[in-house]
Amino acid sequence: MNGQAEYYGTGKRKDAIARVWLTPGAGRVSVNGRELDEYMRGHDALKQAVLTPFQITETLGQYDVKATAKGGGVSGQAGALRHGIARALLQVSEDFRLMLKKRGLLTRDARVVERKHAGCRGARRGKQFSKR
Repeated sequence: MNGQAEYYGTGKRKDAIARVWLTPGAGRVSVNGRELDEYMRGHDALKQAVLTPFQITETLGQYDVKATAKGGGVSGQAGALRHGIARALLQVSEDFRLMLKKRGLLTRDARVVERKHAGCRGARRGKQFSKR
């Protein structure tokens, strides 16, 4: 570290994993070397979801976020970023725990895609039946 405080959190959602570093700054968010607006182009609801932990803890614009996200899709990565930011904010101050926990941001969303089963076209849809 370069003498400046740095806080780390790992977030997961579906198949996505995000590694998040927070440093005191102006509130810039970069994911995989690109700004959040560019990374989640056209997904305004997901951009808002990523910033939710800052809004809850009233720290919006106080920390720069540098994150790497891989696996899954845009929605899963947004959820993973939100989870990682919430975990990193816990390192900033334990006082945030109650606020974040109440909104369910510290819980890893365990829902994942169900595997495909034998004799089915997907996880649950069976083969098409033909009477004759």
